[in-house]
Amino acid sequence: MQAIMQIFLARNNVQAGPYSLDQLNIMLTSGEVLLDDLIWHDGLDQWQRVGNLTNNQTVYRPTNVNSPQANDSIINNVTVFPEDNVNDAQDGKSVSLDRLYGKPERPKDTSKDAKADMTTNRHHTPHHNVSLNKSTNSKATSSKDKVVGNVVLAPIMSRVLATALNGLLYILAIFPLVMALTKMDVDYTKFQNIQDMDAAYQYSMTLMESLPSSTLMISQVMVFGLFALQLVFITMRGQSLGKLITGIRVVDQTTHRLPSFIKLIGMRTLLLFIIYNLLFSFTSFLGFVIIAIHYYMASKSPENIGWHDKLAKTLVVKADSSQIVKEPKIK
Repeated sequence: MQAIMQIFLARNNVQAGPYSLDQLNIMLTSGEVLLDDLIWHDGLDQWQRVGNLTNNQTVYRPTNVNSPQANDSIINNVTVFPEDNVNDAQDGKSVSLDRLYGKPERPKDTSKDAKADMTTNRHHTPHHNVSLNKSTNSKATSSKDKVVGNVVLAPIMSRVLATALNGLLYILAIFPLVMALTKMDVDYTKFQNIQDMDAAYQYSMTLMESLPSSTLMISQVMVFGLFALQLVFITMRGQSLGKLITGIRVVDQTTHRLPSFIKLIGMRTLLLFIIYNLLFSFTSFLGFVIIAIHYYMASKSPENIGWHDKLAKTLVVKADSSQIVKEPKIK
């Protein structure tokens, strides 16, 4: 009689299993197991990405697999929860996938018709961690966190704080210019007439010409330097400086990885920069209203999606280094 294949899974240096092939395919279909998770079973010489074995499909059909024998040298390197009791494993008790992968645990259904928990066969072996080439998210999730797939959505207040920090950095960059303008007799009524924007522009140019050239040069260097630095971090990490400080990042709604250059720079950066420049040129009040509308929409959305996110089809999540790892090309 052929032995049942024992399949082990791992995510963020945490291992679960063994599972049967049928259990794996059920969890793949339901989304409990992700294509970026790692998999090992007898016949594989090392841990591999699930999607690499399934050709990025949600079904696994192994071929040419040897008779499954548990390989202790691979599967015994497993992270366990400190509070877990080894006797629980012997008694058949289990920890759900939600808890194993850092999500708030859902209440268990003890009715007879309840669906069997797929983690019944969780392997408890108190050995040291093994590097599985997966990043570890040091930020533990709480019951208040919103989890979508393998990412934790950024709290609204973290996003507001990131926006405020970006605004503060901009104010610091133009600080020499602001200090120079405070020493001049500026007629602010020139900027309040929305119907005559050309006159406001001409007046602003006159003010600029009245400023010392050294002050203008310092301000221009600081503003363009800040803008260039922001573009570098946004392009490479999906984070403005404000998001970097608050530990959040922009990712694609579908892949949960860095968005394409067009989405990240074209839609979320340059287009928004133009829109808000136009809004604030009319009146500062209008610009702040549109920002408030964005965050209000995000607070009412299940996935914290505001109009910025709808426009670019992105999510703002808690930053994890795995999000900036490029997907392997499908051969």
